[in-house]
Amino acid sequence: MTTPMAASAMHDFSVLYAELDATTATNRKLAAMKEYFSRAAPADAAWAVYFLAGGKPRQTVPTRLLRQFAIERSALDEWLFDECYDAVGDLAETIAHILPPHSHETRLGLAAWMEQRIAPLRGAQPDVIRQALFSAWDELDWRGRFLLTKLISGGFRVGVSRLLVTRALADLAQIDSKLVAQRLMGWSDGRAQPSAQGYLQLIAASEPGQQGGNEPQGGQPYPFFLAHPLQAEPQTLGPISDWLVEWKYDGIRAQLVRRNGHACVWSRGEDLITDRFPELSQIALPDGTVIDGEILVWHGERPAAFAELQKRIGRKTLTPRLLQELPVVLLAYDVIEHGGQDIRTTPQAVRRKLLEQLVEHAASPQLRLSPVVQAPDWNALAVLRESSRERAVEGMMIKANSAHYGVGRTRESGVWWKWKIDPYSVDAVLIYAQPGNGRRASLYTDYTFAVWDEAADGSRTLVPFAKAYSGLTDAEIRQVDAVVRRTTIDKFGPVRSVTPSLVFEIGFEGIARSPRHKAGIAVRFPRMLRRREDKKPEDADTLQSLRALLA
Repeated sequence: MTTPMAASAMHDFSVLYAELDATTATNRKLAAMKEYFSRAAPADAAWAVYFLAGGKPRQTVPTRLLRQFAIERSALDEWLFDECYDAVGDLAETIAHILPPHSHETRLGLAAWMEQRIAPLRGAQPDVIRQALFSAWDELDWRGRFLLTKLISGGFRVGVSRLLVTRALADLAQIDSKLVAQRLMGWSDGRAQPSAQGYLQLIAASEPGQQGGNEPQGGQPYPFFLAHPLQAEPQTLGPISDWLVEWKYDGIRAQLVRRNGHACVWSRGEDLITDRFPELSQIALPDGTVIDGEILVWHGERPAAFAELQKRIGRKTLTPRLLQELPVVLLAYDVIEHGGQDIRTTPQAVRRKLLEQLVEHAASPQLRLSPVVQAPDWNALAVLRESSRERAVEGMMIKANSAHYGVGRTRESGVWWKWKIDPYSVDAVLIYAQPGNGRRASLYTDYTFAVWDEAADGSRTLVPFAKAYSGLTDAEIRQVDAVVRRTTIDKFGPVRSVTPSLVFEIGFEGIARSPRHKAGIAVRFPRMLRRREDKKPEDADTLQSLRALLA
C-alpha cells in the first residue's frame, strides 16, 4: 500500500464531489474515490471519509446571510437573483455561477478549510462572515464555491453509499473490506473530529493481536447486519426448521455496548444516543457484551407507535415525567460480543441461546427478548403474518440458523430476510412541486400530495398530508416535470403550486395523529407506488379514509 502524502486542495475534493454527483455508475464512483484518496493528504482524506460515509456538516452561516452577501458581491438586483434561483432550483449552484470570476486559487486543503476557515464562522458577527465569504469566493472556482456553500449551509449530500466508500478504501489499502467497515463505525458521529492519525489507522495493515485489528475499541459498535426484502414465497427457503423467525418491530435499530465498566448506545445511523435513552445504559450486563436490538416505547405488553418514540428523540431535556410516560426498552435480537470476544462468526442458533441467557441474567424491565414466532410450516406462518398490524409490527424477520452476523446487506455470511406486510396506500393528488438535488436540480422531483376533506355541507377541499420524492423512474419524473411546468398556478421561491391534475398511489409504513400537520395526520416513509392515470383528481381518497386507518 502507498500512503497518500501529496498536498491536496479544496479544489480536489470539489472535483470529486462533482464527479460523484454526475454519475450513477458504481465503477466510475469507485474509481473517482480511489483516485482522490491515492493523492489526498491524510488530514484531508479524513474529512473526505467523514462526509462520504454520511457525516453531516453543521450549518455555520444562515441562508439569509449567504443570499444577502451573494447579491452584494455579484452586484445583482434582488429580483434578478431570485429569478436565477427559481430557474436553477439550488442555492449553492446559483451562488457558484452568479459571482464574478475568482482572482487566484490557493492550495489550502479540505482539513484546513473545515477547521480554520469554516468552523470559526459559526456564531460570528455578520461583518466577519461577509469578509470571510468575499475572501473565500475570490480563491475558489465555481466547483469550490458550490462545495463551500453546501458545507457552510449544512446542505451537503452526496450520492455514494457507505459500502462503496468502504470498498474504495479497502482496495486502496489492500486490506479486508470488513475490517475497514469495522473501523469506520463511529466516523460519522459529529462529536468526533476527523484527523490524519485517525485516517492512517483506518487504512493501516493489521496483524493479529495488534491495535488496529478487528477488535473494536472502547465503546465502538460493530457494523450492523442488514436484511434483504423477501420477494419470493418463503417455501423457496427450504424447511422452516432451518430458520429462526421473529416479529419485525418499528423502532430505532441500536447496539448496546458495555466495556470497561461503561455503556454506550449507538443507532444504526452511527449516532451516539446514550444520553437520549439513559435507562438503557443502566441495564446490568457483563463487561465485554454487545447486544443488537430495537429501541421501542413500550406500554404493557406491546410496543407503542413510532410517533411516541419520536417524542423522546426530539427532546433535549428528559424530564422524570417524560421518562415515566414514554418508557423505552431494548428488544434484543442478537448478541455479537460475549465475554469480550467477537462472536459474529458463531452460528445464529448458538448466539440466540447466549442471548437468552444474558437477558434472563440481566432481569431488567428495560431489556426484553425478541420472541421467536413458532409455526409448523410456512403456510401457518403466513397466516400468523396477517396479524402483524394488530400486534403493532411490520411483518417478520427470517434468519438462517447457520447464519453468521455479517456486515451491511451482504450474503456471504448467511442471510436475514425481512418479510414485511404490504404498506398502507391511498390515492392522492399532486398540489406542490419543487426541484430535487444534484443531477435532478433542474427537474421538479419533490412533491406534496393532498387528499379531499369533506365538510358537513358537502363541500370538499384538498388538504396536504405527505411529501414524497421516491418511487418514480427518470422517464416518469420527466413526464411529471413537464406537467408541473405547464400547470403552474403560483410560485413560492423554489416551490410551485400546480393545478390539481395528477393522481398517485402513495404508500407508507405507518400513520399517527399529529397536531403539527394541517391534516392532523402524519405518515411514515411515504413514497410513490405508481401514477394513477386511470383516475381523475376528484376520485382521490379522503381525509376521512386516512383517519379510518388510525384504528
